[in-house]
Amino acid sequence: MPTTSVGVFKIATSGPGDVSGLMAMIGSGAIDAASILAILGKTEGNGGVNDFTREYAVAALCTALAPQLGLSAHEVEQRIAFVMSGGTEGVLSPHITVFTRQEIDRPPADLSGKRLSIGMAHTRDFLPEELGSAAQIAETAKAVMTAMADAGISDPADVHFVQIKCPLLTSDRVAAANARGNKTATTSAYSSMAYSRGASALGVAVALGEIASDVGDADVLRRYDLFSKVASTSSGIELMHNVIIVLGNSSSSASAFEIGHAVMDDAIDAAAVVAALKSVGLGANPQPGRELVNIFAKAEASPDGSVRGFRHTMLEDTDISSTRHARAAVGGLIAGLAGTGAIYVSGGAEHQGPAGGGPVAVIARLAY
Repeated sequence: MPTTSVGVFKIATSGPGDVSGLMAMIGSGAIDAASILAILGKTEGNGGVNDFTREYAVAALCTALAPQLGLSAHEVEQRIAFVMSGGTEGVLSPHITVFTRQEIDRPPADLSGKRLSIGMAHTRDFLPEELGSAAQIAETAKAVMTAMADAGISDPADVHFVQIKCPLLTSDRVAAANARGNKTATTSAYSSMAYSRGASALGVAVALGEIASDVGDADVLRRYDLFSKVASTSSGIELMHNVIIVLGNSSSSASAFEIGHAVMDDAIDAAAVVAALKSVGLGANPQPGRELVNIFAKAEASPDGSVRGFRHTMLEDTDISSTRHARAAVGGLIAGLAGTGAIYVSGGAEHQGPAGGGPVAVIARLAY
């Protein structure tokens, strides 16, 4: 396995179409456009089916990067993994996180331990009737293993965050399935987001050996005792396949970064956030020469309607989606502990951590 160097750059944005910060870093030489492997972003839309800030952000980035790479905008989208998560409720701040990867001839002489590595893979396109099904679970599991190999990671224990962008249903997609004599998991576009997220997360759990491989259609959104501790899935209207990004630590990486994670049991689990920070030498007493880069977390309204024995109303509010409530609550908690609102908190944590909770991963920069 060749030695790679991974870079991580967090860039604030003034809107979903703002690419000025990224272009400035490319212009200064801080980022080599040819080395960009993935871009994760938070946009200020509603995070729902009709959140077009995600597609707008991807289109703006592809258009800006096309001349830098000598490709068409469409070719850029095929080359780089773009995952835009809509919704910056509360103190969450819109931003993008750019991941780069380059092969190097010789690692630094004083390098020790495993360092941050990144791998990417895609599933095949899914039929609408396959969303939320065993087919999506199985195909996702295969792609996760491919992405692990791409990252130079063989031990599942070294995987700390698996980000997936997955499809959702539209009325046209449901009609196409019906025309073939097949039924979709749901006819609701909004509900389909949860089915797709849940099946994708179960695929991660299967790939990493967190659950048995005999999971099927009937388990999705029903068996909440089945989950992955590192999966983060986000649904979007702009694709029909899954894009998988595996983040972990590898001995084949010579990057100046390290990643760790913990699992929040519920939306107010501050101890888990502290544990995630400590896993990379941060927190109240940080190790010398370490700096927070970003935090990635999932959030959801507890499906049983309570948090630690007290009733919540997030699932009953017809004015504001429960995912927006959850992002704001978890985002505020993590921001207070991290000292910044420029963090990646994604709503909808079906099978991503225990019901009502979710994984939280932290990337730190090391002095080497």
